[in-house]
Amino acid sequence: MVKRFSITVPAPAGDEERTEYLYLPDDLKEGERLAVMYLFDGQTAFFDETAPYGESLRLGELLDQRGARILVVAVEADKVNRMSEYSPFAFESPYGNSSGGGRAHLEWLVRVLKPKIDAEYPTWTDRAHTMLAGSSLGGLMSLYGLAVFPEVFSAALAFSPSVWVSAQEMAGLLKGIPADCEVYFDYGEKELGNHAAIKESLLLAVNALAESGANFTFRLAKGAVHNEGAWKRRLPAALDCIGLTALK
Repeated sequence: MVKRFSITVPAPAGDEERTEYLYLPDDLKEGERLAVMYLFDGQTAFFDETAPYGESLRLGELLDQRGARILVVAVEADKVNRMSEYSPFAFESPYGNSSGGGRAHLEWLVRVLKPKIDAEYPTWTDRAHTMLAGSSLGGLMSLYGLAVFPEVFSAALAFSPSVWVSAQEMAGLLKGIPADCEVYFDYGEKELGNHAAIKESLLLAVNALAESGANFTFRLAKGAVHNEGAWKRRLPAALDCIGLTALK
């Protein structure tokens, strides 16, 4: 089941009321504890009608089919300042600019949202049962969050992560990911021309993950473009790459 709540989120332009989506197994048993996935861009996670471009990941349907024993927490992104909220690095681009508020958003997720979820739901609170997931800038935040909060998270799913916004800085952080972490990292073949030097950025990230010793999977998806439909099709294989029993 997917529940919806209103939640106050500190945003680049000030506190905002947004929708928080929570996925729980329908058949939650008494005394059962759940692993937790924190997913960026909650508006695209579950329902086509809430997705800005009309197609969502339909993650809840996939998890139901698998009988996954996991709680998914997915909060809407900032509708106006998403680039600033979902990048820890300041940058300018043809697609918009960022003031680099990603670290502040992750601090809120770790210091405020996670304790709230752990207090209200039967979760496993340790890092071995806690992961991040996202696409595009949300994918960047997933990799960044794993790198800077390895004591909180042990795994990340990063679909088409925007490592191009600050390739050298991200590579430096990825080298420090603990060896017991797990990462799924992909990109679509037809995305490779979307940004200047994207191939160099991807190579830097892949080489950095290899240097870290973490268990990672990198996939170049043939013919894939940059949208929720493409990421939805890659979700089943991505979940299979992460060792959490709850995802199987």
